[in-house]
Amino acid sequence: MKFALALLITAFAALTVWGQAPTLHIVTEIPNLPSELYYGNIKVKPLRLRPGTNTPITINDSDFFVNQQYTDFLSRFPDQSGFDFWVNQIQSCNGNTNCIAGQRDNTSGAFFLSIEFQETGFLVERMYKVAYGDATATSTWGGTHQLPVPIVRRSEFLPDSLMISNGVIIGQPNALALLEANKVAFSNTFVGRPQFVAAYPTSLTPTDFVNQLFTKSGVTPTAQQIQDAVNEFGGAGNTADSAARGRAVRRIAENPILNNAEKNKAFVLMQYLGYLRRDPNTGPDTDYTGYDFWLQKLNSQGGDFHAAQMVRSFLVSTEYLNRF
Repeated sequence: MKFALALLITAFAALTVWGQAPTLHIVTEIPNLPSELYYGNIKVKPLRLRPGTNTPITINDSDFFVNQQYTDFLSRFPDQSGFDFWVNQIQSCNGNTNCIAGQRDNTSGAFFLSIEFQETGFLVERMYKVAYGDATATSTWGGTHQLPVPIVRRSEFLPDSLMISNGVIIGQPNALALLEANKVAFSNTFVGRPQFVAAYPTSLTPTDFVNQLFTKSGVTPTAQQIQDAVNEFGGAGNTADSAARGRAVRRIAENPILNNAEKNKAFVLMQYLGYLRRDPNTGPDTDYTGYDFWLQKLNSQGGDFHAAQMVRSFLVSTEYLNRF
């Protein structure tokens, strides 16, 4: 750390000589998690050392790797029991390279499949799908064409998933009760936003409101599923009840058919939002060709991320490794 600081001081001195204003700034995406330091638009990588040694800590170290999965996918530091479990999974390989690579894949993929993520980040993706449908994007994979992609952006996904996951650690006392309370609060906030109100005026009848949501979701509902969502309004002639609106949107977002239809799309999306911390069409990408490639590959393997080699490809990508 002293060495890194010395480099920064030297850089400041050089800029002062040439009369240029320094542009060192800290970027904090998530409160209580590590911030990032930038000099202009260049990220300054910290020098991480094992306490009391000169041994650097890298993303290849099992403890730092596991910690990073918690921050990237669950937006929190690990609880001790979870941390110990996943670190032990990797260290049980006793240095075998192939085993370690496989366990890193398993560990990282498990965070997307975990109850905690499925009930927080994945629910956010489905809420946006129910409310606004898909976005239309361009891909050049297999020839230029248009394809539907998740409409939620990282700038929306991150604060919304944090709202649902706030304080939740699955397996700890009262976690499910807190998760439910957070879901209710988020649903009420979501349907009260100007964008949602403009798309769904409160003058809509419950039946019209519910039918429009199911249309956006792409799910063909049963008559009972429609009625269950309409019943949230208790027989009212309009949809002015904000709490009922939130319950109806969430009920449709939690439809198992929608969950299954969106799972691979959301998994690929999270490779970008989590590992690369960007949207699929930003940074080095100008369109959704990469997203399209990985979605087709994951679909062709029936959702098996091991067979698709998707998780491993992102973990060893230059863009991911350059974060650390």
